[in-house]
Amino acid sequence: MGVAGTGKTTIGPLLAAALGVPYAEGDDFHPPANIAKMTAGTPLTDEDRLPWLDAIGAWAHGRAGLGGVVSSSALKRSYRDRLRSAAPGLVFVHLTGDRQLIEDRMAHRQGHFMPTALLDSQFAALQPLEPDETGVAVDVSGGPEEIAGRAVTALRGLTVP
Repeated sequence: MGVAGTGKTTIGPLLAAALGVPYAEGDDFHPPANIAKMTAGTPLTDEDRLPWLDAIGAWAHGRAGLGGVVSSSALKRSYRDRLRSAAPGLVFVHLTGDRQLIEDRMAHRQGHFMPTALLDSQFAALQPLEPDETGVAVDVSGGPEEIAGRAVTALRGLTVP
């Protein structure tokens, strides 16, 4: 989880490979109307996100007991609660970083529908993991392998209730 540009699409597959589980790209779960809105620079509403969250939750539910990694911004607690209602054992990896670093990375990536203009709305909506949510925060400074390594280490040190 994390705001656009934190590397979810890059780190997710690396994390999945390190854990020996499949990866699913969260953006692939968006209905076409959501993609069109974001491409036009229009932030999604909570209502827009519901079918997307439900599709991700269904995928995660299907992986229960098997493991898997799926990318999703999951910016708000209510979104994570909705995902957990479908897949109660979810563990979140919150990719965090300095806004300037993330904006720079977004400005240099190619072929993605999310414009840097929406970054402020992403940070405004972000509600970091709370103490009662199972997950870890991982800094996104450094290279992809380094970040994925930190995520694996943090997950291995996590005590899951």
